[in-house]
Amino acid sequence: MHPTDLPLWRTPGRPVLTPDGQVVVAVAWPDLAADHTAGVLHRLSPGAGDGDGRGTAADVVFTAGPRDSDPVIAPDGRTLLFRRAPAAGPAQVYVMPVDGGEARAVTDEPLGVRWARFLPDGRVVFAARVPEAGRYGTAEGVGPDAEPARLVTRLSYRSDGEGFVIDKPVQAFLVDPSDGVPGDPVPSAVQLTDEPLGIRDLTAGVDGDVLYTRPTAPDAATAEIVRLAAPLGGAPAEGTVLPSVGNAGDPVASGDRVYFVAADFTGHDANGRTVGLWWTDGGEPVRMTDPETVQVDRSVGAPVVVPGGVLVAVQDRGTVGIRLVPDGAVGARLDDLPIVLAGPVVLGFSAAEGDGPTAGEWMVAASVSDTRSAGEVVTVRLTGSTDSTPVADAKTWTDFSAGLREAGLREPIELDGSGADGYPVHGWLLLPDGDGPHPVLLVVHGGPHAAYSPAVFDEVQVYAAAGYAVVYGNPRGSSGYGEEHGRTVLGRLGTVDVADVLALLDTALQRTDLDGDRVGVMGGSYGGFMTSWLAAHSPERFVAGISERAVNAWDSFAGSSDIGYHFATSYVGADRDNRWRMSPLAHADRIAIPLFIIHSEQDWRCPVEQAQRLFVELSLRGAPTEMLLFPGEGHELSRSGRPRHRLQRFTAILAWWQKHLPVG
Repeated sequence: MHPTDLPLWRTPGRPVLTPDGQVVVAVAWPDLAADHTAGVLHRLSPGAGDGDGRGTAADVVFTAGPRDSDPVIAPDGRTLLFRRAPAAGPAQVYVMPVDGGEARAVTDEPLGVRWARFLPDGRVVFAARVPEAGRYGTAEGVGPDAEPARLVTRLSYRSDGEGFVIDKPVQAFLVDPSDGVPGDPVPSAVQLTDEPLGIRDLTAGVDGDVLYTRPTAPDAATAEIVRLAAPLGGAPAEGTVLPSVGNAGDPVASGDRVYFVAADFTGHDANGRTVGLWWTDGGEPVRMTDPETVQVDRSVGAPVVVPGGVLVAVQDRGTVGIRLVPDGAVGARLDDLPIVLAGPVVLGFSAAEGDGPTAGEWMVAASVSDTRSAGEVVTVRLTGSTDSTPVADAKTWTDFSAGLREAGLREPIELDGSGADGYPVHGWLLLPDGDGPHPVLLVVHGGPHAAYSPAVFDEVQVYAAAGYAVVYGNPRGSSGYGEEHGRTVLGRLGTVDVADVLALLDTALQRTDLDGDRVGVMGGSYGGFMTSWLAAHSPERFVAGISERAVNAWDSFAGSSDIGYHFATSYVGADRDNRWRMSPLAHADRIAIPLFIIHSEQDWRCPVEQAQRLFVELSLRGAPTEMLLFPGEGHELSRSGRPRHRLQRFTAILAWWQKHLPVG
């Protein structure tokens, strides 16, 4: 894969099932010509499958875009809602018949719609930011620079990718899309909540109730669940706060129970903790999964209640699979949870019961990425009413990554080693073409409570295609290896995690087709911190580095980052002198290798001053350094930035390596 192959990177979102077994899924890709991430809906009609796990499905591009996402099927199975955004602007909710037809807008929110769900009666609840009067275009002729000054009274007043949030809280709304045809005026929506701090999640219960979460207090990392009785006649009901723990999220109602996911903590002590599955019926919450071994992946989607238990996405050593948490489970360990779909990386999933001839039969639909695809739609059939273990092999119904494979994909080699203290290290190696010995790139992920996986990853594929052997893995601090593994770096950044990435590198360098004298290091966010730190503390190991969107100075990060006021204390402590000692900037006089600093101008997670301070320090003493700044981008540039900026970033990175670590 080469940088210009970005438009081939087609990623399916969370697929949904119709009662007759069809699958609707949004597929997104970087559109270089339009310079945005495009998206359309596909409708799949699965047919026959073979013994190799592949099937044939009629695939119809169901919508025209330009940016369609997040389909949801109505309870009656006849209507579909989804979010649609113009080429530039916020997304609104559209509805259309499941069997085809013209889509109709049913919202017109000034800042767009974030999530939308059907109630059992066909009405729609959705979440949208509510702008303060006179801001964000609500006052004619008043642009952003002419708005009134903002009075800030809390620490959580802004967020990377969102901008200021104190003057546009997220609230819940209700709209009835049942009447009307395409071209009719957008129906009026009723605001259901008026939460001063906004809401975080929004779901609809089977009885027509509405569930959402909200912060427990200003600046709190903890959240609580609120349950609204079914809104009648458009009038909001009084909410009931349910018992919960930690950062409760993704509530799902089933009978008297409300299931939710959360890490168990107080204050801001959340970093490195495992997220588990819980339930409450109004009493003390019960944790169904083991806090050490089961890490529920919230990014994949909310829990899904099926006969016999609850389906959740779970991380395990770099993979993300779907597991069944059986009814009655209390503190179940990972090995106790049946595997419904192994992955390697599930991107999103849903489950539904069929009707007619398939009544009582449940099907799971998932988007899955593996070593040969950025994502395909996979289904697996479940058993009947007493349990939901798989009864048929998973079938893959799409081939969205055919273009990527034609462009050239490489499969990773798993690495297992151990550090000087005997601690196991785990990761992967991606090799370029040829016999070598190849120059090597050590790539460190962000987080640190995140994880690399063996699935197709555009970054390492591009570097390997350019001729580099890429080493990447999950040092202590990463997720998916247990809570102790995730929390052991608190107050110890730059110690055991450094030992782990160097041990993984040494494991790879035992191969004769890798050149241990030609090694570069790179990473973003926490990986950028590690790159800057290694450039100062292990310069003899590397010929050059690329530090991207990094934390370089904990003292200023604590006040300038949107999460700095609690993140810095959690990972390096509150002592001012210690924060400085643990900052790469404090050791900049030891950085002699060429260091490329890449940052986004609107990054509020690791603000641009983190790059500027290090660049100035290195430049003033004549150290070899350059800085590349991207306008209009935030912390997520490499994953969801403008496609042209993503292409420019790849081009600049490869030019840097060709200059300082040339491929023979």
